[in-house]
Amino acid sequence: MKILIMGPPGAGKGSQSERVVRDFELTNISTGDMFREAYQQKTPLGIEAMRSIESGHLVSDDLTNAMVKERLHQPDATRCFLLDGYPRTVGQASALDTMLEGMNSKLHAVIKIIVPHSRIIDRMSGRRVCESCAATYHIKFRAPKVEGVCDACQGTLYQRNDDKEDSVMNRLRIYETKTRPLTHYYMERGILHKVNGDQSFDAVYAEIYAVLKGLE
Repeated sequence: MKILIMGPPGAGKGSQSERVVRDFELTNISTGDMFREAYQQKTPLGIEAMRSIESGHLVSDDLTNAMVKERLHQPDATRCFLLDGYPRTVGQASALDTMLEGMNSKLHAVIKIIVPHSRIIDRMSGRRVCESCAATYHIKFRAPKVEGVCDACQGTLYQRNDDKEDSVMNRLRIYETKTRPLTHYYMERGILHKVNGDQSFDAVYAEIYAVLKGLE
């Protein structure tokens, strides 16, 4: 099984992907995680990618495609995987198709999580992250016991630049102009499945689970 979970930033792709990966024993390929790891290692690619992310822009197709291609050829990704955060443009989708064709493979399903923009802004602008252990909180939905302090390690909580409201709104505008066309791209190929993301985590996952069980 090789699948893609897509949707606007803040739609819950990462959290849903974690559960899908666990339940269906898939390799998780997250471009966001790959970029952050490269940034922590201070590689030129990581620094350039994070600069784009924090300003609310997409990382260039050339950089992203090169990183994904290398990752897909690693042993744990050749049998099954879940893509999180890639592709985000039709150009990237076309490049992915070419990569997979070269591996005698293809995507089996694309799941699109749909959430109103007003709800996304509320979700992301309230998110806080621990600078020590990277634990995630939300000022409304998952507040720490002590404001600004991580429950797990007592580290300081901060708001990532890409979670600030101006950046979130810019990211949503980019999504509308560059990423939404992917809906039509995958719909034409008959592998697109839409899921209502404006409900509880478990309810969203139940819809995703039903789609994936239908592929087995």
